Amino acid sequence: MLDFMTPSSTPAPDAPRSPTHRSPLRRLTARDRGEVHRSATQLELFFDLCFVVAIAQAGIQLVHAVAEGHAGEGILNYALVFFAIWWAWMNFTWFASAYDNDDVLYRIVTLIQIAGVLVLAAGVSRAFEDHEYQAGVAGYVIMRLASVSQWLRVARATQGRERRVALRYAGGVVLCQIGWLSLLFLPEDTLVAVFVAMAVLEMCVPAYAEKVQPTSWHPRHIAERYGLFTIIVLGETIAAATVAVKTGIDEQDALGELLPIAAGGLLIIFAAWWIYFAVPIHGHLRSNRQAFLWGYGHYVVFASAAAIGAGLEVAVEQSVGKAHISTLSASAAVALPTALYLLTVWALHSRYFKVGIAQQLVLPTAALLVLCCMFLGEWAVLSTGLVCALTVVTGETLTARTTARERETAVGAPVA
Repeated sequence: MLDFMTPSSTPAPDAPRSPTHRSPLRRLTARDRGEVHRSATQLELFFDLCFVVAIAQAGIQLVHAVAEGHAGEGILNYALVFFAIWWAWMNFTWFASAYDNDDVLYRIVTLIQIAGVLVLAAGVSRAFEDHEYQAGVAGYVIMRLASVSQWLRVARATQGRERRVALRYAGGVVLCQIGWLSLLFLPEDTLVAVFVAMAVLEMCVPAYAEKVQPTSWHPRHIAERYGLFTIIVLGETIAAATVAVKTGIDEQDALGELLPIAAGGLLIIFAAWWIYFAVPIHGHLRSNRQAFLWGYGHYVVFASAAAIGAGLEVAVEQSVGKAHISTLSASAAVALPTALYLLTVWALHSRYFKVGIAQQLVLPTAALLVLCCMFLGEWAVLSTGLVCALTVVTGETLTARTTARERETAVGAPVA
């Protein structure tokens, strides 16, 4: 679960993680924040992979909505569905960073959470097309109640402040689930307002719970988990765009029209990966404020990265005549999420590692240029990709110059 507090000293798990010396059931106590060589587990990677199924379903429905000229409604539904996916993933990630003991019960509960996200994924199309949320809400509640059971395990295995934190988490999540279930009985015209209110309440639970005491999440592990999920989302974006291009070639024999979109899309995604991993972020995750802004802000990073793939599919369908929207609308479907991605990555962590005004302006300027690319007609996607590639080149060049100047200064400095 999320921890937005300063580091604290906590005990290591009761038993070693070696498979030959561990019992099938162990006390669920906090891991050591200073644990060395902490990395993502196979179960966490499997968890991420299953979540991408739900993200892919949301992206497909966004493509259909935009291609049919219902961009506003499609974006709204996408934002709401993506929040449910992202919030469940994020809570598991931070909880696992602090409490993963990898025993049999922990694994079973995690698999139940995976089942919940698959139920949610199955209900995405109905949520978009028919505004029926039964399956989506059911899947979300399954995931969150499984999370509650984990916190109750923590409460049983601990005492004092740590136990109070666990009980606050469990109680807060249960109350929120009652609110989510109310969506099934409310008039349709009130659903968005209630959804937003419930989302705000959900995001308040970690801050409320950890007023008592911070959990022992591991900064390097958290940074790795977020990075891996970014890679998986970008991979899904590539897969979606590739399928769209292949379909266009097979059905319309439109290789000439699709090559600029394919090339531009690859440049965008390659640059998105490069820009995200240009700086190591774990050293920045120290205080409650930093962790809060960084962890919550990734909703926009993940959602915009996934939306880039949907936008590329829309551009392909418009290019071959399957989407009855303007070229400007199709171009905006790519440029807008790309610009949002660039700005958010800069705001969350790139700007903390930039030296001088020139480096600070690279990503914001690139985002502005990407928005201008929307008006370049059939060359909009390729131009967006070229801008993103040039952004990487510019950033690397400025960083290299700064490093060279620092070395020259260090060499020329007098020895004390």
